[in-house]
Amino acid sequence: MTTNTVTLIGLLAAALTTSANLPQVLKAWRTRETSDLSLKMTVILAAGLGFWVVYGVLQGDAVIVIANAVAMLLALALTVLKLRHG
Repeated sequence: MTTNTVTLIGLLAAALTTSANLPQVLKAWRTRETSDLSLKMTVILAAGLGFWVVYGVLQGDAVIVIANAVAMLLALALTVLKLRHG
């Protein structure tokens, strides 16, 4: 497999997994309803994604850094919405 193919697969995986939380963030933003969300889950997810960002920086892998930084911001947004709206 060529380097370009591997990079494309990584970018596709990153785009899909990063965007997975977007519908939940938009729903929570619109409805202000977060009772069905687990605060512990959002905090643990954000922390884990933060470690992935650090790992990506240490590895010098921009795909890992960017994808996980965006996903971490979405997880933090869910955490903030959960704290505001219970």
